[in-house]
Amino acid sequence: MGYIEPAPIVDHENPFESMMSRFKIASEILGLDEEIYNVLKSPAKQVAVSLPITMDDESIRVFEGFRVIHSNILGPSKGGIRYDPAVNIDEMKALAAWMTWKCAVVDIPYGGAKGGIICNPREMSSGEIERLTRAYTMSMFEIFGPDKDIPAPDMGTGPREMAWLMDQYSRAVGHTTISVVTGKPLVLGGSLGRTEATGRGVMVTTLAAMEKLRINPYGATCAVQGFGNVGSFAALLLEERGVKIIAISDLSGAYYNKDGLDIEKVIAYRDANKGTLEGLADAEKIARNELLTLEADVLIPAATEDVITVKNADKIKAKLIVEGANGPTSYKADSIIHDKGIVVIPDILANAGGVTVSYFEWVQNRQGYKWTRERVNRRSDRIMKDAFEKVYETAVKYKVSFRIAAYIVAIDKVAKTYKYRGGY
Repeated sequence: MGYIEPAPIVDHENPFESMMSRFKIASEILGLDEEIYNVLKSPAKQVAVSLPITMDDESIRVFEGFRVIHSNILGPSKGGIRYDPAVNIDEMKALAAWMTWKCAVVDIPYGGAKGGIICNPREMSSGEIERLTRAYTMSMFEIFGPDKDIPAPDMGTGPREMAWLMDQYSRAVGHTTISVVTGKPLVLGGSLGRTEATGRGVMVTTLAAMEKLRINPYGATCAVQGFGNVGSFAALLLEERGVKIIAISDLSGAYYNKDGLDIEKVIAYRDANKGTLEGLADAEKIARNELLTLEADVLIPAATEDVITVKNADKIKAKLIVEGANGPTSYKADSIIHDKGIVVIPDILANAGGVTVSYFEWVQNRQGYKWTRERVNRRSDRIMKDAFEKVYETAVKYKVSFRIAAYIVAIDKVAKTYKYRGGY
C-alpha cells in the first residue's frame, strides 16, 4: 500500500462564536460599558444579493453574494472578497469583525468588512468569473467607495478580479477611481511589497517574540503549515535571518528535514511544479497533522482555520506559535495552549502586515505618488513592531495571553473612538 494522507483535524467551531468568546473576555477585563459592548458585537451592515450570470453555455445561473460591514467607527471599512463554495454569512461576520480588530491593533484608520460569493472559481472560465465580478461590483455600488468600503483579494480572488472591480466601479462613477480597491496589479496602482506583506509581518512579529523569549534565531527551528503566499514568504524571510525551517506543508502533504530545507529552492520547485510540493526531494514526507506536533521552537500555522484544536493542542511542542492564518487555533484549544506555557502571537496581530500594506496602497493611490519597496517595507516593519510592543505591554499589565491582550488593545481603541464620536 502507498502513502495515505490522514484527514486534517478540524473542530468545526462556529468562527463567529469563537471570535465573540474572545471579544467577551477582553471586554470584561476592560470593563467595557454594556452599551458599547452591544454596539461593537453587532455588524453595522449586512448585505445579501442574488447575481444572475450568463454562463459560457448560454444558461443563466444565479449566484449568492454577501458583504458584511462590521464597523466604520475608525474610518472606511476594509476587507477581502472570497470566492468559495463554503462562503456563508456567519463566516463573513467573524472575518469582518476580525478585520476591525486587526486594523485597530496596528493603528490604521479602517473599520472591518468582508465579502464573498458562493461559487467555485476552479470550475469557472475566466469570462464567467469576470461577469460575476462585474455583476457583484454593480450590486454593491452603493456600498463600495474609497471613503466608504474598500475591498481587497481573499481566497479565490486576486489582482485580476480587483482590476475588474476597479474598472466596473470606475465606469459606473464616470471616472477612473483606483483607490476603491486594494490588491490591484502594479500597473493599475498596486503597491510594491504587497505580495510578501503578510508573510513579512509574520516574520517581524516572530523575531520580536523570539527576542522576548530569548530564543536566538540562529539555530532556532521552525515548522510552517501552509506554503501559499503567507507561509512561503514567512519561511523565506525567517530563513534569511538565521532560522532553520525544518518542515513545510501544502495540500499534497508535509515535508520534513531535520537539517533544514533550502526555502529558495523549495519555492522554485513549487512554482515549476504547477504550484504543488508533491515529489519534493531532500525531504521526508510526513502527515500534515504531524507537522503541528514536531519538535520545533516555532510553529507557524499559515493554512486554514481551526487546525489547532482540543484533539492535538496538548501534543504541541513548540515554544512559540505565530498565527499566519486567520483563526488557526480554536477557542477551546486556547486554554490548553496557555496552560502549557506556549506563547501565541494571534492572527489579528501576526498577519496584519497584509492590511497594513493595503492601507499604504490606498494612501499612495490618494496621493497619486508611488513609494519605493524600501519605504513600504520600512514603514510596515515599524508599524508591526510598534503593534507588537503595545500588545506585549498590555499582556504584562493585565497578566493575560497575547491573544486577549491584542483584543484589549483593539477594543479599547474602537470603544474610545466611538465614545468621542458619540452614538445617536
